Amino acid sequence: MKFFKKNTQIDFMNKRRLALIFSVLVLIVAIFSLFTRGLSLGIDFTGGTLVELGYPEKTNINQVRNILKENGFNDFSVQQFGTNKDILIRLPQMKGGDAKISNRVFKILNEAANGTIDLRRVEFVGPQIGEELTEDGALAMLVALIAILVYVALRFEWKFAIGSVIALIHDVVFTIGLFSIFQIEFDLPVLAAVLAVIGYSLNDTIVVYDRVRENFRKMRKGTSEEIINTSLNHTLSRTLVTSLTTILVLLALYFLGGEIIHGFAIALLVGVLVGTYSSIYVASTSILLLGVTKKDLMLIPKEGADKR
Repeated sequence: MKFFKKNTQIDFMNKRRLALIFSVLVLIVAIFSLFTRGLSLGIDFTGGTLVELGYPEKTNINQVRNILKENGFNDFSVQQFGTNKDILIRLPQMKGGDAKISNRVFKILNEAANGTIDLRRVEFVGPQIGEELTEDGALAMLVALIAILVYVALRFEWKFAIGSVIALIHDVVFTIGLFSIFQIEFDLPVLAAVLAVIGYSLNDTIVVYDRVRENFRKMRKGTSEEIINTSLNHTLSRTLVTSLTTILVLLALYFLGGEIIHGFAIALLVGVLVGTYSSIYVASTSILLLGVTKKDLMLIPKEGADKR
């Protein structure tokens, strides 16, 4: 059974203006949210205390949350870690010292469970370390984008390099903006997912650009818009199959992997969907707006090649 036609003839570029309007509007909302609301940073960036507890039997995290609230804790998160018997509690920086706070949390919950809880791990992240992680994370994304710009410029042509970076910035801002709009916790695993999105989106864009370059050199007739359309149709089945199989894995991670990796899975799900969209519309539309032509991609004849 064939799920995807090999020779589709979809006029993608005919809808590029609508796609451009959609992308601009979404990016405006995302940037506005980032500047006004910011990100809900986890303790990896803000500093705080992480407490891992082991219960003898299945426990209800809502009951754990209620017990902590009744004892004066307001700003915290409770997640199941690994199994439904393991609980991970994240607490922000508080007055009184991290060690005292973790001991108090353990004492309160242990008394509520009749002294049967096992204290497995306590970690402290200072505000200075959190600030360094924030700066290093931003630097990592900046270095990745610069390296990609250089790589694509060397492999293709400067217009393709600019188009790929525009698509990557679009994907990163879209993904991070979603976390800001819905105030989903942004921690180190989510940052790792955003960096993975950059790699995934770049791979999709390179596949499309490879076919665009090949068709510009092979097709004697046709405008730049027609050649890009043809190239997108040639790579469509590969793009859809890759995206769908990746999404299936990420859905399994989200629903079966536990609450601890929900943010990681959400970032990758959004990134894969947006990366697929951007490789078709943002990256391709960018090189079209930059005025790519056959002349830009013609092979330069070697000196003396015709003297034989």
